[in-house]
Amino acid sequence: MNLTAIIELVERYNNHELQQAEADLVEDRPTTILIQGADQGEQLTHVLAALWVVQYIKESDCSVPDAVRAYAYRVRNSIG
Repeated sequence: MNLTAIIELVERYNNHELQQAEADLVEDRPTTILIQGADQGEQLTHVLAALWVVQYIKESDCSVPDAVRAYAYRVRNSIG
């Protein structure tokens, strides 16, 4: 998980584009957006995280950095 890659996706693409990228990755199709990651699994991780961050921003009316921190906190707690 690369937080910089997630932030880039959130700032660069809208919710529809991110959802389409998720579908493309799951169906093993080329994506129409640029996603950082060593492989499709890492790219999918970044897209799913970006979708979570976008939704969190809508619900919480917070900034991108605050939403990404909340996501990272959530991930740390889930594996800790």
